[in-house]
Parts: sequence; C-alpha cells; structure tokens
Amino acid sequence: MTSVQGTDVDIPTEDGTADAYLAHPADGAPRPAVLVFQDAFGLRPQLRSMADRLAEAGYTVLVPNLFYRHGRAPVFDLPEFIDPGARPEIFEKIMPVMQALTPELAMRDAGAYLGWLAERPEVADGPVALTGYCMGARLSLLTAGTYPDRVAAAAGFHGGRLATDTPDSPHLVAEKITAELYFGHADNDHSLPPEQIERLEAALTEAGVRHRCEVYEGAPHGFTQADTAAYHSEGDERHWAALLDLLKRTF
Repeated sequence: MTSVQGTDVDIPTEDGTADAYLAHPADGAPRPAVLVFQDAFGLRPQLRSMADRLAEAGYTVLVPNLFYRHGRAPVFDLPEFIDPGARPEIFEKIMPVMQALTPELAMRDAGAYLGWLAERPEVADGPVALTGYCMGARLSLLTAGTYPDRVAAAAGFHGGRLATDTPDSPHLVAEKITAELYFGHADNDHSLPPEQIERLEAALTEAGVRHRCEVYEGAPHGFTQADTAAYHSEGDERHWAALLDLLKRTF
C-alpha cells in the first residue's frame, strides 16, 4: 500500500484564504490531481480519511474548506458520529452558511483551487478530476462546465438539486462540459426526485457528454459518509469502485 503524506494548506482566493487538506503519495512525485468537494458537514476527519484513500491509489488530493468565509475548519461543532437526533440542530447552523455560498462564489473559489493545484510540485501537468458529495456533487457538475479545459473527469455522489427548474440549476452547464461524468444517486432521495434524475440524464445526453448515472438501490442520501447514520457500506464500496474506475480511465 502506498505511503501517504497529509498536510494542512492555505489557498489564496479573491475573498480571503481557504484552508484545505492536501494528501499525496509520500514520495512527492507529481501525480494526477483530484479536487474533492465536501458535503454539508464540511472538512473533518471523515473527508481527510477519504482523501488519504485516494492518495493511496496514486493521486494528489485537495479537500478545501468551502465554508472558509465563516472560519477555518471545523466551521461547525460536530459530534464524532452524526445521528438523526443531532441533525436538526446542526442543520440550523449549517443551512445559512450553505445558502451564502452562491454558485458565483463557489465557482470563483473553484478557479482558485484549480489554479493552486496547477502550481504544486506534487501535481502532474494536465487537467484534474473532481468528486463531490451531497452539495459537493452540485459543485462538481458546475465546475466541470465552468472550467472545461481544466477538468478531465467529474463525479458526484448522493447529490441534491442537480437538475432543478431554476435558472442557476447545475444541469444547465451540460453543453459546456468536455469531461467524462459519473453520478451515483441515493435511492429515494427527496433532494433529487426522479424527475430531476431524468432531466439531468436528458441534458447530458443531448449535450453529448460522456456519462453514466446510476441509482444505488437501498442507499440513502449521505451513504458515503461513515461518520453519519446515513452510511451504507454496500453503497460506499460501490462508490469507491466507480470513482477509482473513472480515475483509471481518465489518467
């Protein structure tokens, strides 16, 4: 198994400094980069562990604190295990912060993250891959359409509101995407009902985007996050297999 080095880093943005976690094989050799977009709970040990697993597979991985405007991670005081009873109180704090991260701000930040990666000695030349979870899946899709020359592949898992009927819906960037996409949807997810799944599929197909979208039967929203009650081991391992397969095809 590849030895991994993990480091806390700071990334200059137009609006301040984003703290982040960088993981890469310990030999320091340039590797293809993977930019990870967090779920609503933010940068925490669970996401650092996921970054380490990707680094063990041979990639340089960056997980920025998307909520850096509200403080360094952890932005929220989270329990070690997030059970359903704790979620209402936690989301009362999280929702205003999530809503403040508009698509415009998020894409401005994404440009900073991509630019920072391009200058790092641990990162190989060329485009990067993206993966996102929950709200991060939306940002993965938006980034692929906003920076098509910088993104070779993008994935999203248990994403919500990917194809709404609003003017800023992520699926509307489909015609600009050149990357290959993969989405693993949660089963019976109220944040991504069947009509949105169909709308996303239709938009990607019409735009000629190489993609695969799958519903993970029995896997609830948040199924990849082992520090929450939503964790679904079968769905999580399926996610890892799909993500690593996408990366192998890309790099």
